[in-house]
Amino acid sequence: MKFFLGLLLGLALGVAAGLLLAPQSGQETLAQLGEQGVTLRDRSAGLTEQIRTRATDALSQGVETYNRTKGEWTDRFAKVKSGEL
Repeated sequence: MKFFLGLLLGLALGVAAGLLLAPQSGQETLAQLGEQGVTLRDRSAGLTEQIRTRATDALSQGVETYNRTKGEWTDRFAKVKSGEL
């Protein structure tokens, strides 16, 4: 418990020191954070589309593999049941 209290206190002091000793004004910092937010949003949109495409491809491949394997096992079962194997 003491460790976490010390951790939170250190975090708060670090944030306060960072704000007090920042080399730019608050408005400049907010503008910079806004620009970085837009950049991050654009990058994540592209990443989301890539992930969606890869997931769709993987799902299609999985369905294809399942159907092929199911067909092979169905044929094999039919052959074993009829005595061909």
